[in-house]
Amino acid sequence: MQQDPLDTAILSAKSVRLAYDQRCVADQLSLAIPKGRISVILGANGCGKSTLLRALARLLKPTTGHILLDGRDLRSYASRELARTLGLLPQAPNAPAGIRVWELVARGRYPHQGLLRQWSETDEQAVRQALANTDLSELAERPVDELSGGQRQRVWLAMALAQQPDVMLLDEPTTWLDIAHQFEVLELCRRLNHDQSKTLVMVLHDLNQAARYADHLIVLKAGQVIAEGPPEHVIKPDLIARAFGLNAVIIEDPVTATPLVVPIAGPAPTTGDPL
Repeated sequence: MQQDPLDTAILSAKSVRLAYDQRCVADQLSLAIPKGRISVILGANGCGKSTLLRALARLLKPTTGHILLDGRDLRSYASRELARTLGLLPQAPNAPAGIRVWELVARGRYPHQGLLRQWSETDEQAVRQALANTDLSELAERPVDELSGGQRQRVWLAMALAQQPDVMLLDEPTTWLDIAHQFEVLELCRRLNHDQSKTLVMVLHDLNQAARYADHLIVLKAGQVIAEGPPEHVIKPDLIARAFGLNAVIIEDPVTATPLVVPIAGPAPTTGDPL
């Protein structure tokens, strides 16, 4: 008998309800994050993307349902144990004034410290490797606030890498970056996935970037998963109309052969979707 993908995923949500006070953002939401792949969460503004990522990072507790990491309920993990397995890059993180690149990246080793385990050569090597993987070794002594936007984003990724988690959650990692720096960050994410088999889960706004870099897409509308799967199966004109209210045609990207969304002026076709 074929296994339920929710049971074989490295990270999954099962019938969760997510709410802020009395405002429900998602109800009966289920999804599966495949191990060793890049998954991208898509959807119109206000559909619950960042809320879902917060729940997957255990920053927001579901009022009902369960979130599982490696088959265990997320609530069963001690904080340091969870941080050694799951890393989060939040939206627009702020670094302390004057902090150097090395110092900020070294903070990623916090989950590996304790009363009986202080800074070690293992920590030193982890920071060096994270800097090398993000092409930041030559900038290690530079103050973070002197760097470009793309460089700063790489520093935050390096800190998450120094944490050495199996799963990395990135909430809109390309926000506020110009197009060149956006692709710089996304190419880095691809290298981390391919070279280190990291499982990456990203929230992105750009449909074409998501289609180019994702192995697995999750499309939300009004707190519900309305499509999930490889880009070539998910990125279709009716899905774009339903999720974004956008009339578009889909062509093949001439560089990557992935789906390319071309918007068309005029109202999107009616889908009959009551959501």
